[in-house]
Amino acid sequence: MKKKILVIFTGGTIGSEQSGKSVGLNTSKRKLLLDKYAAERGNGVTFDSLSPINILSENVQKDDLYALYDCVRATDCGKYDGVIVTHGTDTLCFTVNWFSQVLCDFPLPVVFVSALYPLDDGRSNGLKNFCGAVDFIEKAGVKGVFCSFANDGENAKIHLASRLIYPDEVNGFYHSVKGAHFAEIAGGEVVFNPSPDVPSPEEVNANAPEALAPTLCDEVLLITMRSLLNFEMYDFFRSRPLAIVVELSHSGTICTVGDELNFKKFALRCKGLNIPVIIAPVMSAAGVYSSMSELPENVIAARDMTIEMTLVKVMCALGAKKNPAAYLCDNLFFEKL
Repeated sequence: MKKKILVIFTGGTIGSEQSGKSVGLNTSKRKLLLDKYAAERGNGVTFDSLSPINILSENVQKDDLYALYDCVRATDCGKYDGVIVTHGTDTLCFTVNWFSQVLCDFPLPVVFVSALYPLDDGRSNGLKNFCGAVDFIEKAGVKGVFCSFANDGENAKIHLASRLIYPDEVNGFYHSVKGAHFAEIAGGEVVFNPSPDVPSPEEVNANAPEALAPTLCDEVLLITMRSLLNFEMYDFFRSRPLAIVVELSHSGTICTVGDELNFKKFALRCKGLNIPVIIAPVMSAAGVYSSMSELPENVIAARDMTIEMTLVKVMCALGAKKNPAAYLCDNLFFEKL
């Protein structure tokens, strides 16, 4: 039987064209993607398409994400074999992590695709990513939320949406945390990763938790650890966040000595302002450095998940009027490492 896939276009580079040194949206590129697929693979798959939003992903607003969510939720699951969502690369990581939480109960595969360059640029990986998504939907037999992405010189990798991490600087290459992708598309076939760090297709299909409500609160401050990070620059006199998420170093540390650079002093100041501080990544199996002992009680460790997922869970919790730590212990779509 001929496969049928719903393609939801949202804009991004994959839906853009380049004029001189400027890249801008062009709705005709939706047809170009499907035409390129037909030229490459033939007409063995039928596509329907929708476009609830059309933006460059760096400009995404909460209402855009809600509109995209509503569009996917409205899918006639008896009519399609899967859903492909085109998306810009700049905020792809946040969107797919969020969708892994709010669509973890969805009965079809939902695969996000994007492009580092417009489709009419010979360097673009957009068609390769799209072909990988189609192959995965056709042949994997796995439901859930995923991302298909081919870095230069590589096959398209299929990433669990809950484990996609922020892209490499400058080149924009995407990876799964620990470098452990879920599957790879090789010669049009799906090759699942046998790593013990990755759930099996059977485990993914057996996953049936209740999804989070599609709510987000953007009154959250994200601070990324760097050397000589001066916490005195954050005074919160004019605007006070509902929560602060602090990205630690890879070993789970941050400066806790001195005055202006001292995270403990900053956390105590936040405690006086009734602002919870969530730190990540914190791996349960790793040793705890002495610098991270005796933290103030308003500091909450988001254990065994990426910083992007931590941010998603905190924003979802606050959006649902819950404590910012409400969802940090949940494991809805294999986000716990």
